[in-house]
Amino acid sequence: MSQFGSQLHGKSGRKLNGSGKIKIKSRDKRRYEMGGYFTATKLGAEDSRKAVRGRGGSLKKRLMYAAYANLLTKDGYKRVKIKTIAESKDNRNFARLNIITKGSVIETELGKAVVINRPGREGSINAKLMEK
Repeated sequence: MSQFGSQLHGKSGRKLNGSGKIKIKSRDKRRYEMGGYFTATKLGAEDSRKAVRGRGGSLKKRLMYAAYANLLTKDGYKRVKIKTIAESKDNRNFARLNIITKGSVIETELGKAVVINRPGREGSINAKLMEK
């Protein structure tokens, strides 16, 4: 998605120093400073994951579509079905587009819950039941 900008990480080439002068970069950006793209985890009929190669050849699981969440209740964790996304603190359009991010409020079978992990990075959704 283009709205999330460049995927290169590192210091900006336009940063000012103490006197207000623009710093001159001593080198270009390196390959290891590259970041990953935003994984828009969407609400789906069933869970779907994609394996992505990480640094050193390790494999990471990205959650592409989610139907279930691990919900933390007073009795412990329960696997519940997600009905809909109620709201998102990241972007108000994410709730309309059914994109799940950390901090999103989801509607489940047991009530409203807030997502406490990053589903695009970790491959699952962990949520905490909200108090009524």
